[in-house]
Amino acid sequence: MKPVVIFKNVAHEGPGYLGDFLTLHNIPWQIINTNEANAMPASISAYSGMVLMGGPMSVNDDLPWLPPLLDLIREAYVNDIPLLGHCLGGQLISKALGGIVQQNPIKEIGWGEVTVSQNEAAKYWFGDIENFNAFHWHGETFSLPKGATHLLASTYCQNQAYAIGKHLALQTHLEVTAEMVKNWCEVGGGELAESVASPAVQQADVMQQNLPLHCFFLKKVANQVYGQWIKGLVN
Repeated sequence: MKPVVIFKNVAHEGPGYLGDFLTLHNIPWQIINTNEANAMPASISAYSGMVLMGGPMSVNDDLPWLPPLLDLIREAYVNDIPLLGHCLGGQLISKALGGIVQQNPIKEIGWGEVTVSQNEAAKYWFGDIENFNAFHWHGETFSLPKGATHLLASTYCQNQAYAIGKHLALQTHLEVTAEMVKNWCEVGGGELAESVASPAVQQADVMQQNLPLHCFFLKKVANQVYGQWIKGLVN
């Protein structure tokens, strides 16, 4: 089977639990660091699926690796190679497919409930799950590209996920592990201090309360969603 390619945009935002999930299901995968010189492949055709991880940058920034990455997303979409985006990754899919990425009215950081939409696509991706406690770390939000179906919403961000066929874009993070949350709290300490007034930003001590339990239940959601996504992988 062709490997899944995972595009990593910053050192501390790797595949997390997704990597464990793929390995458990005997699906080969590899990481490409987008900011490394000459790292970007010329084509996505050598891969069974394309995953895009998060990062603190914006899809609207002037970064040299953004245009070729957006081209690869479009190539994957046209050739029905399944896309999976987490946070910035979901925004990249929107940008590539004609959507708009802009500032969200409220910054979201920490654990917060998301509600699953009432439609057939949401039922496909999330099964019997009606709501769950997701992990957030974003200041921007995406619009839904043409042909997309809305999947998730939170109190402070209407567009938390959408699907277009076998392609899935998430604003929220399903991939985080307890170690990742602790690391992000350390790396993002300055941002947390600056955002203390936001009603949707938790400080590090709050985020890390009952952290193993939060991650245990989030893993159940991830198993459901990732289990559906891998059904679309191209041999």
